[in-house]
Amino acid sequence: MTIICFGDSNTYGYDPRGCLGGRYGADSRWVDLLAAKTGWSVCNMGQNGREIPSAAPDFPVGTDLLVVMLGTNDLLRGSQPERAAAKLEGFLSAVPLDRGKILLIAPPPMALGEWVPSRQLIDNSRRFARLCQAAAGQLGVRFADAGEWDIPLAYDGVHFTEQGHRAFAAGLLAELQ
Repeated sequence: MTIICFGDSNTYGYDPRGCLGGRYGADSRWVDLLAAKTGWSVCNMGQNGREIPSAAPDFPVGTDLLVVMLGTNDLLRGSQPERAAAKLEGFLSAVPLDRGKILLIAPPPMALGEWVPSRQLIDNSRRFARLCQAAAGQLGVRFADAGEWDIPLAYDGVHFTEQGHRAFAAGLLAELQ
């Protein structure tokens, strides 16, 4: 099975503990944990700071599953949840894959922290998850809510801890079984 994981810094495996950031080791990143536990070919297309693109990249034709988790950076940069969800729906509509091969994951809700100074951002992240679910239903793509997987976040209120990556991988594996 060939899986592409398309997302932001949490897909990339960003490690917020260093002064310049960095990347968790392959033994800690959820994308690599997924590959190790399944034997599947898993391509990490995570990118730090990625917002929801206006156009879909060309994903390989042989892709069995495209896992998409985006929207946190849009919210952090001031986008309202409804605007981010509409942008996400437009992006997913442009993906040239069979709808059954797309899994949209709503990011876990933010928590108060260095990057999340207000409860409004937390509320927006929760509202965004509900809007993602509605968009998935409209588009006929699979949906999972990472907010249900009890993901530990780092001190910044956004990024996964190493334990968070393990929890995310376990939640995703349960979703795919």
